[in-house]
Amino acid sequence: MPMSMEEYEIGLSYTIMKMEQQNTNSKEGVEVLQQVPFEDEKLGNGQYTSKDYHLQSKIPSWMKGFAPASALTCPLFSKCSLTIDTVIRPDNGCSDNAHNLTSEQLAAREVEIIDIASQSRDYWSKAISAPNVDLTAFRSQRTSRGPLLKGWMDSCRPVMTTYKLVIMDAPIWGLGERLEDCIIAGERALFLACHRLCFAWIDEWYGMTLDQIQEMERQTDLLLKKTLKKPAKAGSKHDGKRKTLKEEIVAVGSCT
Repeated sequence: MPMSMEEYEIGLSYTIMKMEQQNTNSKEGVEVLQQVPFEDEKLGNGQYTSKDYHLQSKIPSWMKGFAPASALTCPLFSKCSLTIDTVIRPDNGCSDNAHNLTSEQLAAREVEIIDIASQSRDYWSKAISAPNVDLTAFRSQRTSRGPLLKGWMDSCRPVMTTYKLVIMDAPIWGLGERLEDCIIAGERALFLACHRLCFAWIDEWYGMTLDQIQEMERQTDLLLKKTLKKPAKAGSKHDGKRKTLKEEIVAVGSCT
């Protein structure tokens, strides 16, 4: 990522909020259940967030017989697990073992480098429906960063890398391996889309403080709850110009 770790914390929070707002309607989307600060002896201070993802249209046809409704009742899915551990470092991806894995874990690990300037045309990338931004032609007006041309990771300053350790286990006979591959592919597409937009939207969040982001998160939670409860209107999904995240939050604030 062409930014510092401090900027990344602000930018990623803003990006997640905006993506949730753009992908939430009266039938599906993200519902924030809880968002509270926490303290941990090893991890330090942080924020615990619990969310429900109401999905339907973005589920592949072969999975619709199993999820999401059946996943709540089928005992097979209770055996599945997905864990994602994240480590961020101020480097260009040169850390070989950022998660301090054992030799046995390293032998089983598959490494994939995700360049945010790359394009992806797989099913999940289309399902996420994220705006398509060409970062090889994008230049930030406020920071003068970009475009991200070939070899940008070696020459860009500041630069940082987010290391994701994704472990998916689906011990279901006849379906497990396919489900594991599907979920991991979906996570990869989500990582790419989210981080591409984090940089593409840098002029929107650059200069914001953590206090401003936390207040925006509170207002966004209200917006998402309101949107999920609102009855759907025929022909309203793409009518007119889409409001920005800040405009939507201001609208919600005026109604509370």
